[in-house]
Amino acid sequence: MTLPKYLIADNSALEEDIFVLHTAFPRFLINLNTDEIEWLDEFSRQEAEENAALIEEAVKGAYNFFDEEMKNYE
Repeated sequence: MTLPKYLIADNSALEEDIFVLHTAFPRFLINLNTDEIEWLDEFSRQEAEENAALIEEAVKGAYNFFDEEMKNYE
């Protein structure tokens, strides 16, 4: 199975929160309501610094993905 790069997730217990899951490295779950990120991959501070551009692109991509998905529902 090929996973999409981004997935929208929600939880009825957290009614006001919407999440985007990034399935490629660096894998993370971002709460779009609070901007909190839960990293699913472990990496050192040095690895984070070396991959800063990749991380920034993936996080921005999560917000762009959500915006585009919401346009499809309108």
